[in-house]
Amino acid sequence: MNWRRTPLGKVCKIVGGSTPNSGVERYWGGEIIWVTPTDLGRNEGIYIASSERRITQEGYESCGSELVPAGSVVMSSRAPIGHLAIAQVDLCTNQGCKKFVPSDQVDSLFLYFALRHAMPDIRDLGSGATFAEVSKSQLEAFEISLPDVAEQKRIAAILNEQMAAVGKARAAAEAQGTEAARLQSAYFRQAFGGIVPLAALEADQSLPPSGWRWQTLGDIARLESGHTPSRSRPDWWGGDVPWLALPDIRNLDGLVAKETAETTNEQGLANSSARLLPENTVCLSRTASVGFVTILGRPMATSQDFVNWVCGPKLDPFFLMHLLRASRDYVRSLSSGAIHKTVYMPTVKAFRVCIPDIGEQQRIATFLNAKLKDEETLRRSIDQSSSDLSILPAVLLRHVFSGQL
Repeated sequence: MNWRRTPLGKVCKIVGGSTPNSGVERYWGGEIIWVTPTDLGRNEGIYIASSERRITQEGYESCGSELVPAGSVVMSSRAPIGHLAIAQVDLCTNQGCKKFVPSDQVDSLFLYFALRHAMPDIRDLGSGATFAEVSKSQLEAFEISLPDVAEQKRIAAILNEQMAAVGKARAAAEAQGTEAARLQSAYFRQAFGGIVPLAALEADQSLPPSGWRWQTLGDIARLESGHTPSRSRPDWWGGDVPWLALPDIRNLDGLVAKETAETTNEQGLANSSARLLPENTVCLSRTASVGFVTILGRPMATSQDFVNWVCGPKLDPFFLMHLLRASRDYVRSLSSGAIHKTVYMPTVKAFRVCIPDIGEQQRIATFLNAKLKDEETLRRSIDQSSSDLSILPAVLLRHVFSGQL
């Protein structure tokens, strides 16, 4: 591989940036594009041709900034270090950016990809008491590997095409993820007749589907709260009683809970208000992660962050779990608190649910169990595809800059 190691300062002119006085109105709102790290972070794609703010010619002259030509590579050099783009038009930047003006020894698109590949090492150069920054002198001394210009252009063209293909694939995966999320809402609408089947006030009750009726939840399920045994007593922890807490709930949302991160024991239960709740208890998080819901797959206790219902003979627990999931936005609208949002117990005690007879509940629960399992499998597959695609650019760059193209 006929490549040479070259300091950036030998093949580029590296230019800093500056900011006009923000208090002088006539310096702002002009025609000169003035790029910041925020602009680079928000930019999609390889090229940049606009900025959130522009400056006037007078503003430009006042701050000693330097306009660089289209084709220059712009990098955020102050935390967050590493956002990159190629200038599609002449522009200047604030002091949080550095611009690389290529000489005739380096192709601008190849330089962009070379910097992108080297970014982990460039970030390691960052230092500063208030925020990390890479200096002009550090960048001038930083070495990259270069083939001849014709080979640079060939490699850059191939990488550009490959990166564009990856971008299209990622956009397609994101669109699939959006559609998968809509599937869940569609299943809930179908199952619950298009209404929100939970209300805390009579005024919030929708007209029920035929054969359904509104009932106070506490009349058909026993409400139980949770509690935390004293943390100052380690002998009350680590037993054989699973203890459901907020760190568990996001991964258990819509699922049957079999295991928890922490356990308590008989002493912990006996010396606190925590209670051992039976299998099939429905548990709704009412603080912090408001609205997430699971169903117990074995006897457990819960923290005070949950409200729990032991269903009677007229209410199927899986139906109730799905009903609460379908009503998540409504449940969250009932929460209040300046720091931590909470659904308070008087509100919970007022919950009314719209339900059909038990046979229809069980049919709906079976339908939703199957459909939402399929949706979850699809979503996980899409998430894995997105994850694979997110690392592909780095793989492509590593492949190229190890001489394998």
